[in-house]
Amino acid sequence: MKNGSVKQRVIIAGGGTAGWMTAAAISKVLQKVADVTVVESDAIGTVGVGEATIPTLLTYNRLLGIDEATFMRETNATFKLGIAFENWTDVQHRYIHSFGITGKDHWTAGFQHFWRRGKEIGVAGEFGDYCLELIAAEEGKFAHLPDLGLNYAYHLDSSAYARFLRKMAEAHGTIRREGRIAKVNLTDLGDIASLTMDDGETIEGDLFIDCTGFRALLIGDALGVSYDDWSHWLPCDRAIAVQTASTKDPAPYTRSVAHDSGWQWRIPLQHRMGNGIVFSSRYKSEDDAKELLLSTVEGETLTEPRVIRFETGTRRAHWHKNCIAIGLSSSFIEPLESTSIHLIQRSIMRLMQMFPQNGIKKSDVAEFNQQTSYELEHIRDFIILHYNLTNRGDTPFWRYLRHMDIPSTLQHRLDLFRESGRTFRANDELFAENSWTQVMLGQGLEPQGHHPVADVMSEQEVTQFLSHIQENVQRTVASLPTHKKYVESYCGAKNAS
Repeated sequence: MKNGSVKQRVIIAGGGTAGWMTAAAISKVLQKVADVTVVESDAIGTVGVGEATIPTLLTYNRLLGIDEATFMRETNATFKLGIAFENWTDVQHRYIHSFGITGKDHWTAGFQHFWRRGKEIGVAGEFGDYCLELIAAEEGKFAHLPDLGLNYAYHLDSSAYARFLRKMAEAHGTIRREGRIAKVNLTDLGDIASLTMDDGETIEGDLFIDCTGFRALLIGDALGVSYDDWSHWLPCDRAIAVQTASTKDPAPYTRSVAHDSGWQWRIPLQHRMGNGIVFSSRYKSEDDAKELLLSTVEGETLTEPRVIRFETGTRRAHWHKNCIAIGLSSSFIEPLESTSIHLIQRSIMRLMQMFPQNGIKKSDVAEFNQQTSYELEHIRDFIILHYNLTNRGDTPFWRYLRHMDIPSTLQHRLDLFRESGRTFRANDELFAENSWTQVMLGQGLEPQGHHPVADVMSEQEVTQFLSHIQENVQRTVASLPTHKKYVESYCGAKNAS
């Protein structure tokens, strides 16, 4: 590492969403201490299907000073209030995991305890009736409501987002080097010294960021960091993506539709629909999956179906020597809860917080790896929850998932909620109490009781409490414009149909 007044030479191997998100952040915030070079080849494609996001992306964009309307216009983005899960608990069953806060908590107990009391005395509606974002999603409504704290994310064209960030990064000094990496050169101590390009040029650096996707050319091939396979919990290992023309107004939520051996996504953008199927090759062939996908999409297909092969799991170290893996080179968890871009963002923010000066510190490396592993395991458990907690047993795929052994960390959460209705959030975990509650209830897990604080209220007080919340939700949603109309007026793209 260079020290003193000499800038750190940061080499980002690979572009795409991960590479350009990293470059934009470092070049904008650390422009005076870091020179950034992105090495990517136009001949190498990117996965490019991370088109649904979660609300944490708003934080990244705001930290970089990105104007929301401009960003949405450039990426043909729409708003997202949650994810509709269809056929997961049972065939024909549907629920929404929204980004909102349901009801009103007490400091001793979450809203689900008061709702549960209301159910017992026959005065409560569905749990989602008390969530503004969920009802707005169902009715196709949206508007910015800063006073009420409406929580939202985006559906976006991830390739366009990478191009948008590339412009920003290059405006702050990032250099792009076109070409393939032919060789990764190591020092005698095992650090990365340089990259040799296919034309013979050598690119030296101090800190190397591996954004080469599933290939993991630096962290895996060159440095030999092994990969832990999680496919015994998450057996889906294939995806096929295709784009179609829009046939209806864009809904402000993602659709996740379970099938006999996995699930399908539908992501509405301004100018088209993103579609895909995720499945396990142990239970369904690629040809059968492609046929199922094409037989269920709506609208004219705009692209050829593209097969993506993956293995769910994680690197055993995400920062090793002078190399940090960000994106698919670091880990992969299927996009069921739209966490791919979030994980890129979190790695970038950790890197920014622990950016090395005067040499890499072992304590920083250990902390980075510990935080990353904890977050990945938390998200892993949340995804497993959707598969394991189900009534479905109609195919070998679902029977395996329903009866498989699950991580003890997830089993504890299920037991806690089943026995007491309690959920807790620790260590700034991504999915907060309301997310766990919505999905566990949606997947059919009913708590056996409620917190005694709910019994302090009389039946009349419980009725009034629930009615007041529901009436406020309904009144607010009724005042909102349609999602389509709001998008057109706020950030309508020129090429949107």
